[in-house]
Amino acid sequence: MSDFDPTQHRMVPAQRWFEDFVLGERFVIPSRTQTSAVFAAFQTASGDTHPIHYDVEYCRARGMPDLLAHGFQTLVHTAPGAGLFPYVVEESLIGFLEQSSKFLKPVYAGDTIYPALEVIELSPGKTTGVVTLRSTVHNQRRELVLEGMQKFLVRRRPS
Repeated sequence: MSDFDPTQHRMVPAQRWFEDFVLGERFVIPSRTQTSAVFAAFQTASGDTHPIHYDVEYCRARGMPDLLAHGFQTLVHTAPGAGLFPYVVEESLIGFLEQSSKFLKPVYAGDTIYPALEVIELSPGKTTGVVTLRSTVHNQRRELVLEGMQKFLVRRRPS
């Protein structure tokens, strides 16, 4: 018999509840370079076959340096599951409620993007609360290319 306990096999050391979040807390998501493979995978998943996303010469003829990423291709990198957020709320997360985003600057093939989520609002309820996260994506030139918001319904700590 082993001392192994599967309930202790966690990405983060402790479960968190609504009350455990603080304004300004950040959840960094690993950076990703937008390679041709990322473009191809997104094209396959989305069904978007416009040449601006896969034909370099088409893009260059229109004044762009390389393939232009679809806005949703950039947005997908703000998925909380790519970082630690869902691991800290494994037992308390009820659901993903809302998402919005603004696409501020183009993202091209070869760009490296740096997504992050930041707690900007905490709305308590009786047994749950809404955690609002600001989502941001910067590029390697330190430019903000995407800004948005995500809301999650999280249980309060059981009594």
